[in-house]
Amino acid sequence: MIQIPMPQSSNADPAKPALATCVRRATVADRLPVFRMLELYQHDLSDIWDQDIDAQGEYGYRLDRYWDNSGSDSDCHPFVATVDGKYAGFALVDGAVKVGSAGYWMDQFFVLKKYRRTGLGSVLARQVFAALPGSWEVGQMTDNHAAQSFWREVISQYTDGQFVERKLTAGWWQGSVQCFTSGKPTMPR
Repeated sequence: MIQIPMPQSSNADPAKPALATCVRRATVADRLPVFRMLELYQHDLSDIWDQDIDAQGEYGYRLDRYWDNSGSDSDCHPFVATVDGKYAGFALVDGAVKVGSAGYWMDQFFVLKKYRRTGLGSVLARQVFAALPGSWEVGQMTDNHAAQSFWREVISQYTDGQFVERKLTAGWWQGSVQCFTSGKPTMPR
């Protein structure tokens, strides 16, 4: 677990103290909050990601694989971000790269609206990259222009501009993919 003072947004009240941000690997106890945030994430993307809710009123997602350390999905890595002890976002990483033959893929990434544009997304991304050194791919759907801008900026700052971007225009997943290598680990595995 890493405690990080989160930078406040430019319109934040300077009299208020900085928020205590924590980025850590998610545990089984975090599964339900991550599931609920994932539902919010899928709703946020429902205008560009064609999906419908099921009979239980959920979008659904194969989330259990992130806590199953056996079999073919043992390359799954869940992370959560908290602010002042409250859930604020998550990152789900797996090995389903789209461009290369091996590495890490940012499968899902979400920050609650309350914490967007505060620097939390950048902190979460950088800590996840540092926790899993090696080859990385981060993709955004073709019509998700806000995510493309966010990730280009974050990855450019993290890698000092040392990344390559590819456009995937065929196959079941299409969009922009930034490819880069992260450095030494900063968080226990």
